[in-house]
Amino acid sequence: MKMIVSPMLRIFFRPWVEGLENIPDEGPAIIASNHLSFSDSFFLPALMKRRVTFIAKAEYFTTPGLKGKLTAAFFKGVGQLPVDRSGTRGAGEAAIRSGIAVIERGELFGVYPEGTRSPDGKLYRGKVGGLARVALATGAPVIPVAMIDTEKVQPPGQVVPNFGIRPGIRVGRPLDFSRYQGMEGDRFILRSVTDEVMYEIMKLSGQEYVDIYATAAKRRIADEKKKADAERKAAQKAEQAEQAGSVESAGSAEKQDGSAG
Repeated sequence: MKMIVSPMLRIFFRPWVEGLENIPDEGPAIIASNHLSFSDSFFLPALMKRRVTFIAKAEYFTTPGLKGKLTAAFFKGVGQLPVDRSGTRGAGEAAIRSGIAVIERGELFGVYPEGTRSPDGKLYRGKVGGLARVALATGAPVIPVAMIDTEKVQPPGQVVPNFGIRPGIRVGRPLDFSRYQGMEGDRFILRSVTDEVMYEIMKLSGQEYVDIYATAAKRRIADEKKKADAERKAAQKAEQAEQAGSVESAGSAEKQDGSAG
């Protein structure tokens, strides 16, 4: 990753980085980033001096076919941790334990608090889970990170990236939540910690903040698209029916003219 992918990204995209000095040269820390594009998983780890272990959705490790195998090989190769987002508590707990283990080894643990990519470039509400619980269980500092313009490099659903765009990474100052250490069982504290981190990410990224979960926003956008498609198809059918009616009326008029002649 560091020897091959990082130089290629620097050559073809010339990404910029601000605040890299906020990443400690050694010792544990939690990297909390917004999530705009699949390419975040390349740019962020590649441009950090140290290895960052992120949790990634389990589908990246289980998708069939050649593309799925290549994707799984990449994520396994850079040490990413699979997490099941289907809502099963056991899988979530396993991911949190894995994150705590990363911190206890003195390494960098990365997480996308939104839980999924933003569907429209806005910043959505952080999920109470891995970020806050790992922070409070370990006392590790949380470093907010903003990915800039990566959604322009690789928009959602697009495989081949767009060249000629310079994405960026803006790293904020570490946030200390050690005052809450051991209170990871208090959901109100977890919510407060998560919201504070999201506020810092918002300031770094300049994104518009929306106080709903990104998964809910995706469903709403999908429903609106489905509704718009249905209305468009209905309008097309109505137009076709109107045209057919016009042709039929014209044919009847010609017959009447012929009879009159």
